[in-house]
Amino acid sequence: METIPGTLLSSLAAIVGDQHVLTGDATAGFSVDWTGRFRGHAAAVVRPRDTAQVAAVLALCTDAGVPVVPQGGNTGLVGGGVPLHGEVVLSAARLTKLGPVDQEASQVTAGAGATLQQVGDADAHLDLGIQIASRASATVGGAVATNAGGVRVLRYGPMRAQLRGVEAVLADGSVVSHLAGLVKDNTGYDYPSLLAGSEGTLAFITQARLRLVPRVRDAVTVIIGVQGLEEAHVLARQAVRGVPGLTSAEFFTQAGLRILIERAGLVPPLPGDLPVYLLLDACGPGALEDLGAVIGTREAAVGESAAERRRLWSYRERHPEAAGFFGAPIKLDVSAPAARWVQLASEAAGAVTAADPGALVITFGHVADGNVHVNIVPAAPADGRHEDAVFSLVASLGGSISAEHGIGALKARWLGLARSDAERALFAKIRSALDPAGTLNPHILPRLRR
Repeated sequence: METIPGTLLSSLAAIVGDQHVLTGDATAGFSVDWTGRFRGHAAAVVRPRDTAQVAAVLALCTDAGVPVVPQGGNTGLVGGGVPLHGEVVLSAARLTKLGPVDQEASQVTAGAGATLQQVGDADAHLDLGIQIASRASATVGGAVATNAGGVRVLRYGPMRAQLRGVEAVLADGSVVSHLAGLVKDNTGYDYPSLLAGSEGTLAFITQARLRLVPRVRDAVTVIIGVQGLEEAHVLARQAVRGVPGLTSAEFFTQAGLRILIERAGLVPPLPGDLPVYLLLDACGPGALEDLGAVIGTREAAVGESAAERRRLWSYRERHPEAAGFFGAPIKLDVSAPAARWVQLASEAAGAVTAADPGALVITFGHVADGNVHVNIVPAAPADGRHEDAVFSLVASLGGSISAEHGIGALKARWLGLARSDAERALFAKIRSALDPAGTLNPHILPRLRR
């Protein structure tokens, strides 16, 4: 659907205001993802200011049979928030209200359009447990809908673990709201957890009640140069067991670092040309000594000041940019069981180049939770061969084809590698129960066919 009746546009404008119903060229920025790989066309972009307007818009669109794609900060990497089939985009851009921090509970209620950075900056002594490179533009609603992870999952868990309540609107305009923030509340189904990771297919999230964690103090960041992924894994396991204040364990390789040095002007973090780098981040009294025990006699860069820590983190956080210097990348985030993580990280590039010998492959990711990011700039046509190579490897290791970014449009055809027929049928039944008309993100994740 690429056009909608003028009468429907008028009705939408009556709900949210003329200036908040965008059409034509004004929708361009809402119709392409961050990588540039997924491009669509929005019949219109609607920007409600509150939950009541969201409810009215969804009720109207469902009644008219018009599909809707929910969209947060549009920082997704798998096409899940892009109107690839001419849908209406329902944007959270104006749902930015941030409530006062509840000091007693260490919680805050945030609008779906508030950025993760805004939530993290809401209190001088508390922070959001989720830390991702796009935090300045990624929104609360999108992070919940994709169950975002990031570099501190090791310590605080993914976005689902930060949830203490949700307000959301179902496709028919019904509002469900449970924002009391009670840690112990066994009064029925935990639908906030159900919505986390649902990719906008079950409801439009308007607000989330989030737990906050103590802001890190006495933080230290180190980058250790190692000879291979197995050594990085061994050191990361040592850090998990022996560094009580460990918050992150990340890796990157010389392949991506070399590109950032040549194209982004970064200075090598260590002398020499080491194949793999392990970044460890820890906080609290004794963190430096604890990390020193892990480093041993190896070459390492140590940052204690905020400026030095930011500099060291830039080597890891800028890795998602590296492939983009050479073309529109295919960004795959996958995971494997802890015992098979090294095999996944070691064999992913070879699996890709066996299918496309000219492809550029950059790997990096999260050591301690088994999550590897495989960024590919294809030389051969991007016809699915690259995804098939990586996902088949992942499946053979008992892993997941999506560790963070969701399924979206990118991975839909391979969902069967990670989920059984019975599980996919259950997904479809849940969707049908909450959105029988198929209004919300109808082309993402399984739904019942009528």
